[in-house]
Amino acid sequence: MIKFITADDVLPIRNEVLREGKLTLDECRFLNDDQEGAFHLGFYMDDELACIASFHPQTYGEFKGKAYQLRGMATTEKYRGKGLGNRLVNFAITYLRGQKVNYIWCNARKKALQFYLGVGFEVVSPEFEVPGIGPHYVMYVKIQ
Repeated sequence: MIKFITADDVLPIRNEVLREGKLTLDECRFLNDDQEGAFHLGFYMDDELACIASFHPQTYGEFKGKAYQLRGMATTEKYRGKGLGNRLVNFAITYLRGQKVNYIWCNARKKALQFYLGVGFEVVSPEFEVPGIGPHYVMYVKIQ
């Protein structure tokens, strides 16, 4: 079941999956987690939070229209490969389309490139390095 959750709810999975458990929960916060319009989604399996994603109002480059940045998408190891991330992103696309948002973009890890391509995103930047994390691409999906 997909639910709207709080910024605090996403922190343990962000740390476990995206930061390999090396940070404190507070170090896993994004500056815009609590900004107006931001929201966080969680996919629950049998009352266990299995997959998360955060969405912040943010345009990208010269792209026009209302936009959101997808950040901190992660699925716990136990639930990877079961389509939860796909369903979570598609839920967000449907929700944001209803909010008259034009596009979603993200800084996608190179190892997640195929996942994002599979849910309709396209690469819009050359590969770049995020220090301490690894290679990324900016990806984008037009939703209306």
